[in-house]
Amino acid sequence: MPLSDTFIKQAKHSGKPAGDKHSDGGGLYLLITAVGKYWRLNYRFNTKQKTLALGVYPAVTLAQARRKRDDAKARLAEGIDPGVVKQAEKAAKAVAGENTFEAVAREYHNVKNSGWSEKYAAKWLRGLEKDIFPYVGRMQLTDITAPMMLNAIRKVENRGNRDAAHTLSQNSGQVFRYAIQTGRCERNPMPDLQGALQPVVVKHMSAVLEPLKVGELLRAFDTYTGQPITKAALQLSALLFQRPANIRKMEWGWIDLEAGMLTIPSASMKRTVAQKLNGRPHFVPLAPQAVEILRYIQPLTGYRTFVFPSTRGEGRPMSDMTLNAALRRLGYSGDEMTAHGFRAMARTLMIERLPGMHADVIEAQLAHGKSGPLGSAYDRADFMEQRRKMMGEWADYLDRLKRGGEVVQLKSA
Repeated sequence: MPLSDTFIKQAKHSGKPAGDKHSDGGGLYLLITAVGKYWRLNYRFNTKQKTLALGVYPAVTLAQARRKRDDAKARLAEGIDPGVVKQAEKAAKAVAGENTFEAVAREYHNVKNSGWSEKYAAKWLRGLEKDIFPYVGRMQLTDITAPMMLNAIRKVENRGNRDAAHTLSQNSGQVFRYAIQTGRCERNPMPDLQGALQPVVVKHMSAVLEPLKVGELLRAFDTYTGQPITKAALQLSALLFQRPANIRKMEWGWIDLEAGMLTIPSASMKRTVAQKLNGRPHFVPLAPQAVEILRYIQPLTGYRTFVFPSTRGEGRPMSDMTLNAALRRLGYSGDEMTAHGFRAMARTLMIERLPGMHADVIEAQLAHGKSGPLGSAYDRADFMEQRRKMMGEWADYLDRLKRGGEVVQLKSA
């Protein structure tokens, strides 16, 4: 006797371990167990008895189960095993699931992140998770068009973050290129967006670049009434012109005061993972003025790991906001001077105002990528005398500016 909707809804499990079978005819039956109700179809193919799962009640209704039974019977009549068809469909869905934008993006991230810094890898994935996956993450790569990607990226652009929009476009393009390389799709739509996004307005780090103003800045340091180690960090930022992170994370173990040398390990430099592992340390000769400042604060922090430790607990360096906050306290707005601006200040004044300064030597001391015939040579310890001489001349020049002298003399051509 065929089943009815009322019977199916009211039927209970009897307690039998194997469950209870209720036939609807044509091989279709409802299996009721302690955990649920399941549609099954018994059929024979090539003399073998088989069972096909048709779904779970109530997600699959009685009417739907009967249609599934009839479809299976039609395939049997054509000599096709419905169980094999179902396995093929399941495999196709699995492959399709692997070809969505999100699946391929996460796979690409897993492949590449061992060669990225932890910070960059997290940022790369976080941007896609926030602004791309919600719109095209579940779509097949082959179905995604340039207008779809533009629509998602425009939402970021409309928030006023042009730089993030361009970064998302670039990172999405990496996903599509990887998909092409692994046979998931044949075309990358991202180049079609060229010119569609608003241009990024590059804003350079604010810096004091006029000698007279630099002298005023250096004198302002002497009026700083905050923590003495913050004042020392400002002074060393001007003298050493290293990246702010390398200043605030400086360790006493890196410093040889007798030799006048700061040696920053490769792992602490702004480099790729491979460069961090295989690169040389970055050497920063210390002028006598820098050594004097370090000797002054050594009694304050010399017993700790960091030269400029955090005030919020042991084992942490100075906050990345401290130096900029100190500059604001001295009356310098973010449009006038930043902690990163000491690098531009040093490079500009040394090139324009100090005779005999070679650009490649300055770039090497800035730990920038090197170019020209002197390029990589100046990143070797064997050439430290050129750097040591330069750092001494720079420190002496800052002293003269602080006293109010030599503020108009230009470097001779």
